[in-house]
Amino acid sequence: MLFRHSRHSRQGLTLLELMIVLIILVGLMAIVGPRLLGSQKKADIRTTQAQIGNLASALKMYAADMKTFPLTEEGLELLVSAPEDESLAKKWDGPYIEGGKLPKDPWGGSFQYEFGSDGSADSGTSSQSKSDTSDFPRIFSLGPDRQPGTSDDISNQPESTDDASDSSSTSKSSKK
Repeated sequence: MLFRHSRHSRQGLTLLELMIVLIILVGLMAIVGPRLLGSQKKADIRTTQAQIGNLASALKMYAADMKTFPLTEEGLELLVSAPEDESLAKKWDGPYIEGGKLPKDPWGGSFQYEFGSDGSADSGTSSQSKSDTSDFPRIFSLGPDRQPGTSDDISNQPESTDDASDSSSTSKSSKK
């Protein structure tokens, strides 16, 4: 009888055993958690870079038809909808993006576009320089912080490291 009574009283875990299990779980999460989050961040960056590459390809097709890239004010919208000017709309052979809708970056923001924003695109001789590959439009995402000009911006400029926006803006200004 005595033996049977002690067996029934041991039905649950003690507070000490629960604390040990909890400490083990917290330790595992401290080790594994940052690795999982780091992998997601890298995947989001790679996805954004691929989307920017797709937008750049669509811009090249647009430029082949229209003989110029859209200005900053016109933006990426010209890849999915014809220009309002009828003479330009006749040359437009879009939409240049599958599905006819501009993609969003992994953080839910719109992709940013810059080209000819310094006023040089308004001159008559600028159409030749606009089709030059060394003066390709800048397509970028504001990154996870959604703030322009920070180190997490992701761009199609040659220096696509974490500080791409800083280095690309300096290389862009040195070209002009």
